[in-house]
Amino acid sequence: MAAKKAGSRLEVEIERCRSECQWDRIHELVKQLSAKLISNDDMAELLLGEAKLEQYMKDNPFKQGASPRGPRPKLTDIRKHLTAALDRGNLKSDLMQEANLIMAKMNYIEGDYSDALSIYARVGLDEMQLVAAPLYKLRMIAEAFSTKGLCLEKLPSSSSTNSLHVDRDQEIITCYEKAGDIALLYLQEVERVQTANIQNRSPKPGPTTPDQELSFFLETGLQRAHVLYFKNGNLTRGVGRFREILRAVETRTTQNLRMTIARQLAEILLRGMCEQSYWNPLEKPPSKSPLDDPLRQGLNTKSYALSRRPRVYMGENIFCPQENTEEALLLLLISESMANRDAVLSRIPEHKNDRIISLQSASVVYDLLTIALGRRGQYEMLSECLERAMKFAFEEFHLWYQFALSLMAAGKSARAVKILRECIRLKPEDTTIPLLAAKLCMGSLHWMDEAERFAKIVVDCGDKSSEFKAKGFLALGLAYSLQASDASLRGMQEDLQRKALLAFQRAHSLSPTDHLAAFYLALQLAISRQIPEALGYVRQALQLQGDDSNSLHLLALLLSAQKHYHDALNIIDMALSEYPENFILLFSKVKLESLCRGPDEALLTCKHMLQIWKSCYNLTNPSDSGRGSSLLDRAIADRRQLNTITMPDFSDPETGSVHATSIAASRVEQALSEVASSLQSSAPKQGPLHPWMTLAQIWLHAAEVYIGISKPSEATACIQEAANLFPMSHNVLYMRGQVSELRGNVDEAKRWYEEALSISPTHVKSMQRLSLILHQQGRYSLAEKILRDAVQVNSTAHEVWNSLGEVLQTQGNDDAATECFLTALELEASSPIVPFTIIPRVL
Repeated sequence: MAAKKAGSRLEVEIERCRSECQWDRIHELVKQLSAKLISNDDMAELLLGEAKLEQYMKDNPFKQGASPRGPRPKLTDIRKHLTAALDRGNLKSDLMQEANLIMAKMNYIEGDYSDALSIYARVGLDEMQLVAAPLYKLRMIAEAFSTKGLCLEKLPSSSSTNSLHVDRDQEIITCYEKAGDIALLYLQEVERVQTANIQNRSPKPGPTTPDQELSFFLETGLQRAHVLYFKNGNLTRGVGRFREILRAVETRTTQNLRMTIARQLAEILLRGMCEQSYWNPLEKPPSKSPLDDPLRQGLNTKSYALSRRPRVYMGENIFCPQENTEEALLLLLISESMANRDAVLSRIPEHKNDRIISLQSASVVYDLLTIALGRRGQYEMLSECLERAMKFAFEEFHLWYQFALSLMAAGKSARAVKILRECIRLKPEDTTIPLLAAKLCMGSLHWMDEAERFAKIVVDCGDKSSEFKAKGFLALGLAYSLQASDASLRGMQEDLQRKALLAFQRAHSLSPTDHLAAFYLALQLAISRQIPEALGYVRQALQLQGDDSNSLHLLALLLSAQKHYHDALNIIDMALSEYPENFILLFSKVKLESLCRGPDEALLTCKHMLQIWKSCYNLTNPSDSGRGSSLLDRAIADRRQLNTITMPDFSDPETGSVHATSIAASRVEQALSEVASSLQSSAPKQGPLHPWMTLAQIWLHAAEVYIGISKPSEATACIQEAANLFPMSHNVLYMRGQVSELRGNVDEAKRWYEEALSISPTHVKSMQRLSLILHQQGRYSLAEKILRDAVQVNSTAHEVWNSLGEVLQTQGNDDAATECFLTALELEASSPIVPFTIIPRVL
């Protein structure tokens, strides 16, 4: 009885070692087995043959297609063990079946594919039961199906008939699908048993169970079916097979495989499937799909059943994606979490290969995440994902650069510049990176000194590429030009403008076919009031890029500076035929129409702009009182020339580019407007700020036209529409002052101008109008002080010079007054209808 129990314990231990692939222990257990009963010799031969075969495959990693035909010397001993066990015939039927399965696998390894298939046919592989089968038997059956599929692929097809060819392909794929399903079942059961053993183990520490490894045949069974589906043009079944594997309950052994499959499926969903051909994972796949090869529709159906299937995740509240990008994103986020969990971060030389593999795997996931999230515009989320990738990114340029680009797209410009600095360090020869950083610095950040430094990096890179060097000088010129706009001293402004002009000239000489170089050179010449030279270069720019809206706009402004208003309006109309929704062009059109065609046409253009705004931005005006749109429906009979109108500068006004002072003013305006709006009953504005700024500017333009024709009531109504959007805007306050002056209320106008200057101390128009009121009140010294400050801010404003001359003349300073009047006349002769700097200055 004791011997029977000992034999039973030994058999249980042997079965456990075979299930967990602990082949090195089999030799010791076989010695114990042979010592018990002589009849166990055949069993010992079977176990030794199996253990030696598995150890041989472990020592000689097997690759599909690399096996030469014919026996190998090390396999001779294995064949002797298996032959002895089979020939003596003392094994039970189930053990005889196992010996045949092992022999068939060895035949495949030796290249005897037909013999292996004969063995599978003889033992009835397709009829083998999985219910109540021991764990090692599940593994053997899974490997057998995988081996059978490999053998069928190796042997040539016996017939060229298309239907037989399809049947053979389906048989091969069925073998692999069965192998994959049984392999998943085997791995799930092994992990379940191991978990139960750990829970039942006594607190005393014992030997840990080694992690299960996927053998070549099990991995082939899990991965080969979908490869063949895709190879045969059957995307529908390939995607279905991916989903079947991913829905199976996860095990430690299949984690890396699942990450690979999830990544591959995400790539297919993103690149090979559109929303119209998508079906969710819980739906049956379509019987006919445009994704599939129409000649292979027979492969769409699964033609096998298993007595046991792997467990799958089930539940009532399981999330199910409803479209391809959603499913791809879910798969990639799962893959990302697995990649981060399994990251190899050690820098010691022994881990170099593992670290490279870990990095490559993660990089692919993050590249696909970039595609998936980029399609949805979810750059904030993308930057957060890529920030998690930074632990992989030591000295890895690609991930740093992707992170920088995602931060740019998410609007996190300051962080993006810091990351781009690291990219420049990692790849100093790439001149596009400092150009990108310079563009960010000149944009919302307004870091002009930083922009200049980045531009100089490109300029100093050598003559590797004249094109990029030209771009470097272009960036440098823009930096100087914007610095000149911010400079408080006239001498510094002129010095920076001269540097900008030289940089633009160098850029144009290096790249004479670049329309931007010619355009910015023309713009800088225009700002410096060199109108004839600017006209020559803007025409060059239009020859290179005839439909460039900024070049057309600059040409119109240059013509208006030469007082050719009708020609300028024709150019604006031509540009609007190409860009009908360009509000900057439309604002200039309002000013030109007021001069050339009368205020009626200008107001109709304002009404047209409102219609365009409503069609472009699907937003609700929180301040819509119901009266606003009717204001522009009234006919204006008075067609007087509006020579005194000045363009409101709501969108940066005097420069159209971004000034340090205007940035500060706009932030103050926004904060005060939000506070004012919160105290009113109006709802908060929806969406981004820019559309509402555009709408407010439309109303201010309309108000200016009404002021020019002495209609204060209508102008007040338009200003109120803008004030409902931005109640504390200095432009709104300035326009209120204009209406007060029109009504003869000088003290009220003075108060409005003072409030405008309290928000934007460098608003030149408010400074000029306030100084005129102070002049009228006899406060000459204060008026002179304000006008001199205005000249420092904008030395090309001829109205300011003229007002300064009047103040100086009143004070008896005739010589200085004469000089101011001459300067005003000179500037007025070359002043455009709107400031040149309203044209954006960005890379």
